[in-house]
Amino acid sequence: MTARAAGSRRTRRGTDRRPRFAIAVTAAFFALLYLPIGVVVLFSFNSQKSLTVFKDFSLRWYGAFFRDQVLLDSLGMSLRVSLVAMAGSLILGVTLALGLVRCRSRLGSLAGLIMLVPLVTPEIVTGVAAMLLFKGIGIPLSTGTVMLAEITFSISYVTVILRSRIAALNPEVEEAAMDLGATRWQSLRLVTLPALLPSILASAVLIFALVFDDFVLAYFTTGVDPQPLSVRIYSAIRFGVQPTINAVGTLMLVGSITLIALALFIPRLFGRRGGLDLLSGK
Repeated sequence: MTARAAGSRRTRRGTDRRPRFAIAVTAAFFALLYLPIGVVVLFSFNSQKSLTVFKDFSLRWYGAFFRDQVLLDSLGMSLRVSLVAMAGSLILGVTLALGLVRCRSRLGSLAGLIMLVPLVTPEIVTGVAAMLLFKGIGIPLSTGTVMLAEITFSISYVTVILRSRIAALNPEVEEAAMDLGATRWQSLRLVTLPALLPSILASAVLIFALVFDDFVLAYFTTGVDPQPLSVRIYSAIRFGVQPTINAVGTLMLVGSITLIALALFIPRLFGRRGGLDLLSGK
């Protein structure tokens, strides 16, 4: 009995032992991933024009950004593109998700598989394809082409998020509404869409953040001027990294983190589970 207890204690100690090698590898991975971002954030508060020596904390480069009209024009364009892409992808994504769930034929299953293709296709392929399409049909690259490309790319995200949520809804609720005299459109507007509202709002915030930070698709479909902020930053760093770019990158980072956190938190405001369950539509 004593030997068995001793063996049990040894087994428990072996189970409780921390995997030091795995912890070290994980720590090294996160250091390599986030250390460069931390350096950008730190030097955005540097008081002098140096990217290697930090002297004192200052908001000098943030002030320079808000006085740079070219960067402000690019920021305005990025905001417009993000808002239009968010609205367009939501309208089309919600409609498509409803159609895919309600359609139970083989064609609906095939369409569902096709919707996953943009999510696994390299974005550079999508960007080149969109550029060749616009040039092939004679549409000059401009703000409108960026909006169209971003809407097309974002539809899949909205559809995937909402599709599983719609499938989880009880169809008998809609049938009960129609039995009480509501038309199919009234049942959709008064029953289905309110039930989907948390997922719709979360998808909207997530799409806004993704489109605002997007570079590859915007680079291949934008015109000469004004350019989205991500493309403008890339054009600027080709001639040397300026401290103002650190400030812009920091502001974009903070904005993106805030929007994604909001997207993951919105379902909790409606009394539903939030977090990563958003991606599965729960």
